[in-house]
Amino acid sequence: MSHEFFNPVHSMYGAGALSGLPKLLDGRKAVIVTFPEARQFGLVDRLQSLLGDLLVGVIDSVLPNPDVAELQALYEEFWRNPENAQVLIAVGGGSSIDTAKALMVGTESGRFEDLVAALVSGQPFTPARLKTLIAVPTTAGTGSEVTPWATIWDRNAQKKYSLHLPETWPSIAIVDPELMLSLPASVTLQSGLDALSHALESIWNVNANAVSDTFAVAAVKEILETLPQLMPRLDDVKLRGRMALAALKAGMAFSNTRTALAHSISYEMTLRYGLPHGIACSFPLPMVLQRAIGQVATRDAVLAQALGPLDRAPQRLSAFIESLGVRTRFADYGVPDEEAAQMVAHALTGARGKNFIGIVQKEAA
Repeated sequence: MSHEFFNPVHSMYGAGALSGLPKLLDGRKAVIVTFPEARQFGLVDRLQSLLGDLLVGVIDSVLPNPDVAELQALYEEFWRNPENAQVLIAVGGGSSIDTAKALMVGTESGRFEDLVAALVSGQPFTPARLKTLIAVPTTAGTGSEVTPWATIWDRNAQKKYSLHLPETWPSIAIVDPELMLSLPASVTLQSGLDALSHALESIWNVNANAVSDTFAVAAVKEILETLPQLMPRLDDVKLRGRMALAALKAGMAFSNTRTALAHSISYEMTLRYGLPHGIACSFPLPMVLQRAIGQVATRDAVLAQALGPLDRAPQRLSAFIESLGVRTRFADYGVPDEEAAQMVAHALTGARGKNFIGIVQKEAA
């Protein structure tokens, strides 16, 4: 059986990697897309000093889980003067990078509602105008810096849309663990568990291949070892670096497979119960692992490489997650058993749920 692996992102990794940003811009004007606290952390001042006249704007109002209502004004203001900048520099977690991915693809009219209409209808969308994206993650977990996907939420309609186009791959990812030293414990934990979910989801996945498996197994092992060490030592740049590299590997893995059942469940948990994404996609991992084991022998072999013997692997995974203070049952989040069963059944029918290996076996039966 032949496999393919494709990732066009030029990835730069290491402490101090951010200093190479001016050279990467190569004279092009840029706008930063980041989160409000970036100014308080001194990150905006640092970037302004680093880029000088190349920096022509700062969008620092990105909130978690970007919503269509919040994105509309940002989008239309940005495209009102499209000649101002050639490059978007997304600095932050998944929300900042996802926002930049939405901004980088311009509609003919410059109206955001035209992009949303394409997402709602599922119709093909070809950007009329396009900006280059450089992604600079400040968390170790999103993987968005090496994938083409962005999640856009509509909280009023209780919907979530996935923006993914050939044009929404970042051109460059700069992964600098020094930028992660200011992360609070809660975000460090959530992003680390998100990376663990990305890695495992790419293994119990119908789209898995030999290269994605290599990245995924390495990421799982590194996260299981490093995350518990990092939580009490948030100022340790070496541990931050190990987590950043593990998260990058997880991102490379699911950049080819996409995610699967746990992420499909997470969207409903975020919409209905307000769970942060990293918690929403990681708490069901032991349950999903239990469903995955025994479905496909080749996937069992890769899971065993990542997690060790599979006979009690779900229990060990649950113990690991709970040792970090995250509960692993639906009931712990106030979800009744009947609703949980319905949520899982619904998640299996979603685009991400259909990537789960258990679907193939069920349909073949």
